[in-house]
Amino acid sequence: MLARRELFPNVIEMNFQARRRFGCCVYLVFSGTDWLLIDIGYEDTVDEIIDMIRQMDFPLANCRWLIATHADADHVQGMRRASELLPGSVTVAHPKARQILETGDRIASFAEIPAQEISIDMPDFRIDREVAEGDRLELGDLSLEVWDTPGHATGQLSFRLNNLLFSGDNIFRDGCVGSIDAHHGSDIPAFIRSLTRIRDSDVEWLLPSHGPAFANDPELLTSAIERLTRYQYMADFGTCATGWPLLEEWDDELARGIGPQA
Repeated sequence: MLARRELFPNVIEMNFQARRRFGCCVYLVFSGTDWLLIDIGYEDTVDEIIDMIRQMDFPLANCRWLIATHADADHVQGMRRASELLPGSVTVAHPKARQILETGDRIASFAEIPAQEISIDMPDFRIDREVAEGDRLELGDLSLEVWDTPGHATGQLSFRLNNLLFSGDNIFRDGCVGSIDAHHGSDIPAFIRSLTRIRDSDVEWLLPSHGPAFANDPELLTSAIERLTRYQYMADFGTCATGWPLLEEWDDELARGIGPQA
């Protein structure tokens, strides 16, 4: 039997468990002999992750939920393989993430990024249950509260467990946020609302989808919110921006006949 390295009570993160990095964070939450997984990562690591779970003496038949925080390929490419190995589990995602996955939208799922010559397989799989804001996923004596936290991606969810928040790609320990890309369904005003909600909550620990868990630090969140607020008005962010003040200034200068300024 493999000793369990709990990140928090009833929570194991598989990269932390293995003491090496597989890819995105894969969280195993358990209550008694029942358990669930939040994200599964790439297909080529699924068998090893499931074997580790077996060695930790979790009955494979007792996996109740396979959850996708959102539809990005690096989070869900291995979902079909995991479903094959855990046939009693129920796959879970937001309705908008389900639409991306079940229609095979390779652009929105980041499986296809032509500019970077990225093209990876996305095996078909079915989402069994849609969840959204206010829903709960019950697991033995535990209950996960579903939060809608869009911004990085269409249909991104976070999950609250007592003082913990499985926070997806909202914010990382270094203050970075999940990538912002119009083709990916990013929405900067929604992102700001999601980060503000997380900052102002009484959640104590954030368990992100990439990198280590960290304390909910209002200063860190505020810095990210202020940065994204500026992004709304910067041409750098293209169609994700909500406006470009320079053009309004230029309109005024044209109307007033103002030429180049030192």
